Order: sequence, then structure tokens, then C-alpha cells
Amino acid sequence: MSPPIRVAKFLSHAGVCSRRQASRLITAERVRVNGALAQHITHVSPHDHVTVDGEEVLGLAPKRYFAYHKPVGIDCKLQPHNPQSLIHHLPAGPRVYPVGRLDKDSRGLLILTNDGALCQRLSHPDFAHQKEYWVEVDKPLNPEFFVQMRSGITLGEHTTRPCVCEPLSTTRFKIILTQGLNRQIRKMAKHCGYRVTDLIRVRIGDYVLQPERINEHHFQALTPEQVYGLQK
Repeated sequence: MSPPIRVAKFLSHAGVCSRRQASRLITAERVRVNGALAQHITHVSPHDHVTVDGEEVLGLAPKRYFAYHKPVGIDCKLQPHNPQSLIHHLPAGPRVYPVGRLDKDSRGLLILTNDGALCQRLSHPDFAHQKEYWVEVDKPLNPEFFVQMRSGITLGEHTTRPCVCEPLSTTRFKIILTQGLNRQIRKMAKHCGYRVTDLIRVRIGDYVLQPERINEHHFQALTPEQVYGLQK
């Protein structure tokens, strides 16, 4: 018999949501174990009865992994009432969730999975997984822009980590981040006096988006080798 695990981890492994989202559900008193409100320290075993908003969680779902080529206009927030939400475009079967987000005006690579451990590894800045973006701005770039972007920029309460930032053309650059602040690249560029006109994520960890193989709005199941590359 499997050893008991914390309820947030159970919900994540069951494909209900990410572990962080599960913690929010517990705080909001939306999770019950054997009829009692779950606490963050509550542990569950396979024979326990777990519900979220009164609906039973039927156990651990098989792990699923997809690459998705997100177009502009899709909202990564999984909101059933929003017709532009990614939730209406997910593959059939046990629910998967985006690892990190791309804002509605951005496009490119998303990893979708119900593997909470992988989601944690790819999302948490302590693991320093690289995410690569190609970005177009509204006017020619100057050398000072790259000095500022590489060294780190203070955005409110946060200072961005030093990063790789290199020109691709007079108005286009490549940037590789190991953190994921909200709309980080757009805010960094604005701080330097530029407006982002196009932003595409082309790589997460070892996985590189190949647009000729995955058209916009399409999914591709990841191979075990590709999953292993993301887990490293």
C-alpha cells in the first residue's frame, strides 16, 4: 500500500490542479477528507474519500505530457466562463494544466501536464530552468538596452535576475530567463523605453518548439525521452 501523502500533493497527482492551486483550495475550505475540512497538514491514503467543492476525486490519474503551440488571443487562465480560455482547447481525457503562463498577447510553447512534481520543477525559480523567447519591439535597439536587460531591472518589489539577451535583428532580440514574473519581458522592455510588438516562447528547458511540426493551436504528446529532458 502506498504511504500517506499530503492532500495538496494528492490533488496535484490526481490531476485536479497544481500543488500551489491545491493549497489555495485548502485555504478556501473547498477540500474535504472523509467529510472533514482538509488542513494543509492533512495526509491521505488511497482508501480516503477526498472531495473538492463536493465532487469526489477518484484517485491518481495517469501522467500526461503535451507541448502546445499557443496562438495570440488564448488566455492561459483556466476559466470555463471565458470563451477565450485555454480550458476550451485542452486535449480530451484527464485534465492537464499549463506549466507557467504566456499572457494573452504572447504566443509559443506551453507544456501541459497533470504531473505536479514536474510543474513545480519547471515553475519554481530555485530550479533555474531556462525559458527562451524571441521578441520584436517597436524601434531599433541600442547597446544600452542589452546592458540593462542582461544586468537586471527593478520592477516594483522585484529585481530581475541577470540573463542572456542578444540581438537577432535591429528590432528583434533573444532573451533567456530563469524566472517568470508577471509580464516580465514586456515590463523590462518598457523600462528601457521600448514596446513589445511580438513575443514568442521557443524553448523550455531542453524542449524546443518546432513550428513546422506543431502548428499554432495544436498539441503534441511528449515522448518519455522529452519528459526526462524536462525533469533534469
